[in-house]
Amino acid sequence: MAVDAIGVLGEAGGDVPRNAGIAQEDFLRILLSQLRFQDPLKPVDNQQFVAQLAQFSALEINRQQSDKIDTLLAMQAADQAVGLIGRSVEMQSAQGASVVGTVGAISFRTGEPRLTINSNGSTFVDVRLSEVVLVR
Repeated sequence: MAVDAIGVLGEAGGDVPRNAGIAQEDFLRILLSQLRFQDPLKPVDNQQFVAQLAQFSALEINRQQSDKIDTLLAMQAADQAVGLIGRSVEMQSAQGASVVGTVGAISFRTGEPRLTINSNGSTFVDVRLSEVVLVR
């Protein structure tokens, strides 16, 4: 019987999994395989099947909640970024120096907001919200 990989890495060696878990269809396929290949002299107890189904349902609910929380956090980060437009912020430059500038624009790269900060004729592009240390 052939077995497919569950947590396959994304294309081009990326670290984002394409399929990070077992879908309901996969679980039912495993359950049917268990039934098909079980020992007829020692069948699996019905309570065990019900317990497995309940565990899978709980895991699916947790996965859905996790997805919703991730979406909520992304929306909150976007809202914070929009609130910074035109505001003076302080950030740490790549050299470790403190830079004060004004947020002029926001772009989104892979769903994460990135700021464009103008400071004394210099422009810092793709600044993450986590790099901002102070909002003035």
